[in-house]
Amino acid sequence: MTDPSAEAIVVAAGRGERLRAPAGKAFVPLRGQPMLAYTLRAVERCPAVGRIVVVVPDDRREEAGELVRTLGLARVGPVVAGGDERQASVAAGLARIGDPEIVVVHDGARPLVRAEVITAVLRAAAAAGAASAGIPVRETVKEVRHDASARTVKREGLWLAHTPQAFRTALLREAHRRAAEDRFRGPDDAVLVERLGHTVRMVEDSPTNVKITVPDDLALAEAYLGGTAVSTRTGLGMDAHRLVPGRRLRLGGVEISHPVGLAGHSDADVLLHAVMDALLGAVGLGDIGTHFPPGDASYKDADSVELLARVGTMVAAAGWTVAHLDAVVLAEAPRIAPYLSQMREQIGAALGIDAAAVSIKATTAEGLGAVGRGEGISAYAVATVSRGR
Repeated sequence: MTDPSAEAIVVAAGRGERLRAPAGKAFVPLRGQPMLAYTLRAVERCPAVGRIVVVVPDDRREEAGELVRTLGLARVGPVVAGGDERQASVAAGLARIGDPEIVVVHDGARPLVRAEVITAVLRAAAAAGAASAGIPVRETVKEVRHDASARTVKREGLWLAHTPQAFRTALLREAHRRAAEDRFRGPDDAVLVERLGHTVRMVEDSPTNVKITVPDDLALAEAYLGGTAVSTRTGLGMDAHRLVPGRRLRLGGVEISHPVGLAGHSDADVLLHAVMDALLGAVGLGDIGTHFPPGDASYKDADSVELLARVGTMVAAAGWTVAHLDAVVLAEAPRIAPYLSQMREQIGAALGIDAAAVSIKATTAEGLGAVGRGEGISAYAVATVSRGR
């Protein structure tokens, strides 16, 4: 699965009066580091995002640039001056991005955003034009007047809007142009797009993606970072296919030039099939045969990268995060080592995780068995997933 070209704007120009932050909200310490450090690292961990423009108060640009250099953030830059209001700061960022298909806007005051959420919102925007992370309202809602409850509001269909939000770049630029022309000010970018009559698709976020506005929010973020117990699970996957003439050889989402390819109903990518089974097993969701039946014509010659992305969505929907993948490919030929880096990148991109969290090794069967005779290729994978509890 190939994600659209995307750039991000991290809006961190807030002064933080309610947080009592004389240095600016983005530079408030969070467990010993500026809040902005966590936010930028989180956005850069999303492999689908290319360049990241960060918007800060004009008098903090030098400090922010030094922070970026210290953290070694290769995709962050430039650092630009924001405006007096959030909307003006986003517009300043829009003026400095290139011409990607999708632009992602994220608040610097949400340092705990997950890379997989950014990926999900980006993909939703690519499909629908506009998307926002958010949380469905699950508690009773009261309309209050003069400190007293006036009525109970039905919560069905109500969401709390978060960032990241993502849009087709031309759409967001037009929304900002129209808002400036009409002198309209909105609380987020989604409302500017809605004014054009365009719907915004909602993507469910993690409750831990808190916006830090008051001191209690800061304490909650610190608790999430340092005080949350973590539950982990491990799953094992294995797959093997015969090598036959007339088939392309696909491994780890990478096409490899070879006289024979793997036989199967889909593209027969044994490595990705093993990874998918490991992930599904880790979260207790069965196996790939359950979700993608081999007799189903819709999966004939299916791209396993697309299927892996769907498995990643299932894992996230079940409340789990992919922490690490380790896999080994057994093949007598061709030589797999030159392609391992590309495979790691493909797997990471499909799952919305950093390629550094993906390990792949290649070896031979030393002439033993069908794989050793060059009749097929097999793969094994171990997936580790985690979530707070």
